[in-house]
Amino acid sequence: MSATRVFVARLAGCSVFDPAGDKVGKVRDVLVVYRGSGSPRVVGLIVEVPGKRRVFVGIGRVTSIGSGQIITNGVITLRRFEQRGGETRVIAELLGRRVSIRRDGVQATIEDVAIDEVSEGDWEIGQLFLRKPKATPSPFGKGPTAFASWDEVTEDAEPGEAQSAEHLIAAYSDLLPADLANTLLDLTPERRLEVASELSDDRLADVLEELPENEQVEIFGGLDDHRAAGVLDQMQPDDAADLMSQLGDERKEELLTLMEPDEADDVRMLLSFDPDTAGGLMTTEPVIVSADATVAEGLALIRRHELAPALGAAVCVVLPPYEPPTGRFLGMVHFQRMLRYPPNERLGTLLDQQLEPVRVDATALEVTRVMATYNLVSVPVVDAAHRLVGVVTIDDVLDHVLPDDWRSQDPDQPLGRSRPRARRAPLTTTTQTPRRTPGGTR
Repeated sequence: MSATRVFVARLAGCSVFDPAGDKVGKVRDVLVVYRGSGSPRVVGLIVEVPGKRRVFVGIGRVTSIGSGQIITNGVITLRRFEQRGGETRVIAELLGRRVSIRRDGVQATIEDVAIDEVSEGDWEIGQLFLRKPKATPSPFGKGPTAFASWDEVTEDAEPGEAQSAEHLIAAYSDLLPADLANTLLDLTPERRLEVASELSDDRLADVLEELPENEQVEIFGGLDDHRAAGVLDQMQPDDAADLMSQLGDERKEELLTLMEPDEADDVRMLLSFDPDTAGGLMTTEPVIVSADATVAEGLALIRRHELAPALGAAVCVVLPPYEPPTGRFLGMVHFQRMLRYPPNERLGTLLDQQLEPVRVDATALEVTRVMATYNLVSVPVVDAAHRLVGVVTIDDVLDHVLPDDWRSQDPDQPLGRSRPRARRAPLTTTTQTPRRTPGGTR
């Protein structure tokens, strides 16, 4: 029996501290290498440090693992982690892999992996926590579990071949969409597609919004049209339009046909605008109210948990109708201003008289200057008739001005110059009016 045994799935997300007690990051995976005989040896941890960068921490630099935390000797190389040949990530590549249990010849799936400390600073894979198939077919429950040592099983796939992504997703279930997107970028293209196929439509939509365009298109290429349309329905219209602009005209039209009509109408409208204009940057889902709405009603609308923070920073006051394109735009009311007035105060009396909306054909540079000048997190967009058609939020602007590869750049290095997004190809069909409501060195 080893002196220390830790199950890897429980390490995911655990904090890593230096000897002084300062937090340096979180564990994202455990790295092992296969040996000619015996269990694979643990070579280190993959740790996410501030800046969303993943670095390698050799197992020899780990002085303590336990109680939901890892203590290191304080010496961590901050070079970005790059997986080498022969190395295997336990969570990303071993969990979900099929094996055969030699003693009874039953096939099972690896649900968790225990690593044992066989001597000081020397760890290896010990027991495997396995899930056997159900004895009788049934839609309810799971098969029985079993423990087995590494030498008691035979892998049913070559080392490095990915299997079910279900357990990888479970291990990363607590990650924010942006963090899960970064995790996907570390996987092979084949593994990314497997993970995408296991995610729910809304979860995949959130993750896709955080991925670079190339990876978005790559994942979409592996989805059938009905699944892809379901994911697009869950995405923000502006993000869905950006993604669809990278697809061929034939598939674009097919997906628009399969989408919910209201969602498809929003995307069609956005695709009709140049991406380097306010119309191309905006989202069509602002919080819209009438002038007679009260402070209490406005606060209730922005309190919705599914609302993005930038969209919840203010409400847009318009004349009827109250769906983009609305009646005449009257103004915005910021949530801090609402907090200063009684619940029964009419929002029409609290308009920000100094904030002017931008035209739908305003350039991205104009929009950026307006937001920077007035310290805004969102700015309303109106058409020639002064009707509200959407809002540009700060995240839309940042996505536009940052370079396409900003997610993969070293956070300690200056960001390169951005380049305009690919121009959206115009649709061949008539644009419709939207109807939706708002251990070693490395």
